[in-house]
Amino acid sequence: MKKSGKISDSLAFVLGIILIGCLIQAAGWIKGDRLVFPDVPEILRAFFRLLSTPKTWLLIWTTLRHLLSALAVSTGFGLLIGLAEGYSDFIRELFRPLMVMLRSIPMVVLVVIIMVLTQYERVPLIATSLLLVPLISEAVSEGCRHIDRELIDVYRLNSAFNLQVLWYVHLPLMTGYLKQAYISAVGMGLKMVVSTEYLVQTKNSLGKAINTSIYFNEYEEIYAYALIMILLVVIISELPLLLMKKR
Repeated sequence: MKKSGKISDSLAFVLGIILIGCLIQAAGWIKGDRLVFPDVPEILRAFFRLLSTPKTWLLIWTTLRHLLSALAVSTGFGLLIGLAEGYSDFIRELFRPLMVMLRSIPMVVLVVIIMVLTQYERVPLIATSLLLVPLISEAVSEGCRHIDRELIDVYRLNSAFNLQVLWYVHLPLMTGYLKQAYISAVGMGLKMVVSTEYLVQTKNSLGKAINTSIYFNEYEEIYAYALIMILLVVIISELPLLLMKKR
């Protein structure tokens, strides 16, 4: 049953991609503008052409490096803040205004502020990390607060809270919350990274490549880059989970 369920999910995902293609095709018919809404075969040709170009992999690596770095930084700070919020109502209320501000501040405003404060090449990492911290910390806080108190009392009989307790007790019990937060963080993080790369014109990045495609009206490449980003999100969000299941 599990195998059939996986096949069904995979089929649904493929059909979802086909649906996107149908929507683009329909938009082209309705609008009557094949420049902005090119045919799906044209988009696919651009997609495979880009994947066969070595420079595209350099663009992917630059964006992927920014994303992975931002995920690492936001996970570190998110764990620290989330654990503190989970154990202390005072700290939770203390950080609430900051977390609300980071979740609600317009991306452009945040990017402009960071551009003024630091070098442009650091903007994708800093801006993305700041926006992902509330997502991670909220998941950690909620997971920590929903841990069975009896389990906490058991480890307290033998040891005080330390890194070993965090790794072998808390994190496994918060897996469900962290998994959902991670999946959301990957998709949101990639969009944020590409957007900031676009705004600050980061060299050899997907954001810069999209800007160039817009400038030369190469819209089929824009959709092809979108397909590449979808694949990146799927790989980054699903691969670690598959590896954990095999272990």
